[in-house]
Amino acid sequence: MQSKSTSATLLAASIAIGSTSAGVQADAPGQQLSFNYEQVEGVNIFYREAGSPDAPTVVMLHGYAASSYMWRDVITALADNYHVIALDLPAFGFTESPKGTEYDYTFANLADTVDQFIDQKGIASFAIAVHDYGAPVGWRLAVKHPDRVTAIISQNGNAYEEGLADGWAPIKKYWKEPSTENREALSDFPTPASIKWQYIEGVPDTSKVAPDGYTLEGLHVSKPGMADIQLDLLLDYASNVAQYPEYQKYFRKYQPPLLAVWGKNDPFFSPEGAEAWKRDIPDAEVHFFDTGHFALETHQAEIIPVIKEFLDRNLR
Repeated sequence: MQSKSTSATLLAASIAIGSTSAGVQADAPGQQLSFNYEQVEGVNIFYREAGSPDAPTVVMLHGYAASSYMWRDVITALADNYHVIALDLPAFGFTESPKGTEYDYTFANLADTVDQFIDQKGIASFAIAVHDYGAPVGWRLAVKHPDRVTAIISQNGNAYEEGLADGWAPIKKYWKEPSTENREALSDFPTPASIKWQYIEGVPDTSKVAPDGYTLEGLHVSKPGMADIQLDLLLDYASNVAQYPEYQKYFRKYQPPLLAVWGKNDPFFSPEGAEAWKRDIPDAEVHFFDTGHFALETHQAEIIPVIKEFLDRNLR
């Protein structure tokens, strides 16, 4: 009988092999995916890369509970005309992360790590595509380097308090009083069952949700010490909400081209959060789809052409 760690390794390998096959079968050489690691101080970041480095760069930042795998179809679709890099954040995917005692698992520190990764890759300017947790990482990068961010794509990546749906209620209680009792009340959050729920909640036809993503993430969150790291990040998410006014100030001042592609049935980020961008960026483009938190899992055929058209109009 295989151990849990062996099963996880085999699953990870099968997903990586499947992605490699998709890259090799691409029509243009620039579409072929490569899978690499970049050492950033104590974090060995796994990333997927495709397209010519001479083309405009798009940096893709996933959310919870996901990894760079969530962008797989978008990467292939964009690689003809863009240089695409999708990385796994610390504590996610295949990135080799330190223990919680050896790395500060806060969103500010995640952003610093990603910032250093981008510098080490020699990327001078870039668009960002963000989802969920990847959004506040991206917002921090944009505030720090407003002259380097060329455009923004948000797939259910929030920046407004009105976008925080009812699913945040027990989490807000944890923010207000980070007691052991309130932390334990969220102990089911970093579990395989909860992750699967996040993938299928709000999806009218769950047969459209492949099991690969939530199964991989469920195995990952089951590793020793990972649940505590995820609860630490969940607590620190309050720091993102506190900085929403700063992010909104950036949007108003710099007016970056912005596209929101939103699963309207998301239990965590409501459509009001997407609509709010129009207050600060009147030309913001907002599209809603009848699905949940992971809109690209069910509506990639509808969303990808919208992303391509947006980037072609604003970056090329």
